[in-house]
Amino acid sequence: MRIRGFAPSTPCWVELTTSDPAGATAFYARLFGWDIEGDRFLLDGRAVAGISRSRPDRPEGWLTYLAAPDLDQAAQRVQTAYGRQLTWPEDRQGARSVIVADASGAVFGLWQAAGFAGTQLRGEPGTMAWSDLLTDDVSRATSFYAAAFGWSLTHEFGSGEWLTEAHDSVAGVISGRGDRRWQPSFQVADCAEIGDRAARLGGRVVAGPMEMGLGSYVEMVDPFGAPFAITAPVHRPVELTVAYNDVTGMELTYGG
Repeated sequence: MRIRGFAPSTPCWVELTTSDPAGATAFYARLFGWDIEGDRFLLDGRAVAGISRSRPDRPEGWLTYLAAPDLDQAAQRVQTAYGRQLTWPEDRQGARSVIVADASGAVFGLWQAAGFAGTQLRGEPGTMAWSDLLTDDVSRATSFYAAAFGWSLTHEFGSGEWLTEAHDSVAGVISGRGDRRWQPSFQVADCAEIGDRAARLGGRVVAGPMEMGLGSYVEMVDPFGAPFAITAPVHRPVELTVAYNDVTGMELTYGG
């Protein structure tokens, strides 16, 4: 599904920082069928993720960006909520970005579109499906993201804790790992198949497959040590029953 824009404070882009861009490009091209154009991975000609070479002002690995219509204002809200701004704002191709950290030190980015809103495809294999916050201090994380972005903490779909804004789920929370970071998840058709493929390409599975409320989920690392996850949605049949009565007229009932 083609994406043209993102609501404020929702994950809109992911970017890999690595000391071996050529090796990482080869791995993800064979894993997800991505092509490369400049600093962007493409699927069917549309941007789905970014890649950059390692640099001192940001950690290696996958970085999740949140949409920020006003970058300076969003960065200020992060600092007011006891987070930190780690870099100066940077002009990008079609965007302006800055890297920040939450109150516990988990690093993420803010992305102000200027012609390029972020990932251009969602909802199909090889595209960003989700991002999870890994933290051992859920209370502190909840306070930070509530103050910075207006998120609240809820329990949805039997799969743990989710951060939400205006009742829309925007990110997950994973605790008990002794880690503080953001981790993207990419949609696939079959987790077992992609996990096996990753292993053949030099990556490895570190957890899963696990059955979550909305599908199966596997955590892995690429050959260069960057953690990420894959998820395969469960397709449930939906039954639609149409009935008519003189009081309410036509009624549609969903089952399945």
